Amino acid sequence: MFVDRAEIRVRGGKGGDGCVAFHREKYVSAGGPDGGDGGRGGNVVFVADTNKTTLMEFKYKTKYYAPDGHPGQNNHCTGKSAEDLVIRVPLGTVVREKESGRVLADLSDDAPVVIARGGNGGWGNVHFATPTRQIPRFAKPGLPGEEFDLLLELKLLADVGLVGFPNVGKSTLISAVSAARPKIANYPFTTLVPTLGVVQYKQDKSFVMADIPGLIEGASEGVGLGHEFLRHVERCRLIVHVVDVAGSEGRDPVEDFDLINRELKAFSEELGERPMIVAANKSDLANEAQVESFCGEMRRRGYEVFAISAAGRQGLQPLLDAVARRLDTLPPVRRYEPEPAPEAPSLREGRGFEIRKENGVYVIEADWLARILYGADMDDYESLQYFQRVLRSSGIIDRLEEMGVQENDTIEIDGFRFEYVR
Repeated sequence: MFVDRAEIRVRGGKGGDGCVAFHREKYVSAGGPDGGDGGRGGNVVFVADTNKTTLMEFKYKTKYYAPDGHPGQNNHCTGKSAEDLVIRVPLGTVVREKESGRVLADLSDDAPVVIARGGNGGWGNVHFATPTRQIPRFAKPGLPGEEFDLLLELKLLADVGLVGFPNVGKSTLISAVSAARPKIANYPFTTLVPTLGVVQYKQDKSFVMADIPGLIEGASEGVGLGHEFLRHVERCRLIVHVVDVAGSEGRDPVEDFDLINRELKAFSEELGERPMIVAANKSDLANEAQVESFCGEMRRRGYEVFAISAAGRQGLQPLLDAVARRLDTLPPVRRYEPEPAPEAPSLREGRGFEIRKENGVYVIEADWLARILYGADMDDYESLQYFQRVLRSSGIIDRLEEMGVQENDTIEIDGFRFEYVR
């Protein structure tokens, strides 16, 4: 089953927590702190795999979470960093952030791409020892990994895309010029999935051709199969427009040509301007007047046109010669460049936070502060003093006082409540 779109969630591993520990040795009654740092969480890495041709597996498994880092240990031992989670996708897969639509990666080669980074490990209590705080009973927890809802889109990597109405002979043409063997039958929509074939033009020269399932009127708006497969034409450097010049389906070939071009342009303005060569197929079933009339009209419009019979393997070499010449003048297959993430306001302001008052409770929202809170021991005086200094240095205490906080008012941070004391 061919699937070219999928939605998944990925998350980098959480960093390991820092360790609270103290040196213990015979005849040493009060060793100093020696808690080690936590290990780094695993990254989520995407790799293109040429053996994969569909995104079907991502329809059944939609959550991919990298492993967490190991916590720190005593004796200054850093926790083990987690292994990366490697996700293999077909070549040509574009990874987008679902909410914003921005491109995170284009897997058009074999280079691995880190999509979601794992969190750094937390500091052990050895980092918090000072001349006045010799027994720190707190450490930092590991940072969470990046998390994204992703949209995966497979856009085939092909030099040449065959487009045209159903049953005009696109599958017959690709089977005649390459080793591809798509299903061929005398009825519309025989081809239900895109097919790739490598055309060995010369001993040292080849190009990839894609057979796109037949388009019909309204394809750009979701009619027929067009809305599913028009995206696979987007990367093609050159379009070969296959037309039934004999009109064997009872349609006019010039009207067919114009209609398909309108659908390409409606789907993408850029796609409507892509270089194009016209293949007047089934010329063996047409009379000379039909072939001359159609080819003459195409030439007047400025297109290269070739009368061929894919089934009879007639006229194929001149068509391939023209395709090869045109490809030599065109830029390489399009790649989608990753788009940078918008800068979060909290990053510009340093330690950003928000405070609101709900039912007499001052609720503080700050992810960075919650992580410090969980790493502190509120039963330890020095740990509590450290947490209070963070509140003061970050400006949170000043903001609370501006909002009118009073002695014994309730403060809430990430579900943890305590009373305000001056």
